Amino acid sequence: MLFTDFVAQSNNWDHMNGWGGGWMWLWGMAMMAGVVALIVRIFRTDSRAPAPTAALRDPTDRAREILAERFAKGELSTAEYRERLAELE
Repeated sequence: MLFTDFVAQSNNWDHMNGWGGGWMWLWGMAMMAGVVALIVRIFRTDSRAPAPTAALRDPTDRAREILAERFAKGELSTAEYRERLAELE
């Protein structure tokens, strides 16, 4: 039997039994996009500066924030707000 006879008799000689054509390019594109997205995510998370933790923040910053919130809600008058803010400094 010659090779050409084998090809003529075989029905399975076309592109991996039907798995190679058609939509296979879509899976390849999806895999490449996934790899690129993973690489971008790795570099973006590594290049970000770490957020300051509560231990590194000045404790008076939070006190000023609370005073500003209470002043905005109307719980403190302008004089009380300025007096307490001056005490923090």
